[in-house]
Amino acid sequence: MEWRDQGIVLSARKHGESSAIVTVLTAEHGRHAGLVRGGAGRRARGLYQPGNRLAVVWRARLAEQLGSYTCEMIDATAAVLLDDPLRLAGLSAACAVADRSLPERQPQVSIYQGLNILIDSFGDDEGGGDWPSVYLKWEIGLLQEMGFGLDFSQCAATGVTENLTHVSPKTGRAVCAAAAAPYKGKLLALPPFLLQSGIAGNAADVISGLALTGYFLERHVFDGATPDARHRLVERLRKS
Repeated sequence: MEWRDQGIVLSARKHGESSAIVTVLTAEHGRHAGLVRGGAGRRARGLYQPGNRLAVVWRARLAEQLGSYTCEMIDATAAVLLDDPLRLAGLSAACAVADRSLPERQPQVSIYQGLNILIDSFGDDEGGGDWPSVYLKWEIGLLQEMGFGLDFSQCAATGVTENLTHVSPKTGRAVCAAAAAPYKGKLLALPPFLLQSGIAGNAADVISGLALTGYFLERHVFDGATPDARHRLVERLRKS
């Protein structure tokens, strides 16, 4: 059997002497792995860097088999970002988070589209470097698609829709300042820019937001094993 699709490389690990098992988030087939013969060789290695966008052909005798990929480059995203360690860390973190989070072979159209928007934002200099906010909102969308959506619509305790400042770690729902006051040490901070559509946050707010999404990802998705690439991104953002 055979199918053709477009996708984003999430990971590639060496297999045998020169082959690689490449995992791609595809437009129509979700997160899907396949063997690439020669994929770990010097000439092909650059093709399978996380974040690159490829045209892929997958073939196998049976649907349940690993199968093999034949790939062509569409966009060498990773190479473009080599001179920008912070943006490259963002790309690596997004690919690692998707690779760790998503079930295999299940279409994830919204997450795929969101990851493409995020990748485009890395090259958007006119946006003033807003990609960290885009990254954070992509993680919020991933949580939503995985069934652990955060609810910032109203206060979980009072029902009010204004002055929402925190999030309950138990429910993922927003809490207003008045209701949060006695429990601030037990609640997660809610960056105000997440309550407004189309608004980017400053560095401190993005880091606070990553602590928020990171808590729920680790609790519900990563099973306590957050990808190292995500840790590196947070550290780089703190130092930048």
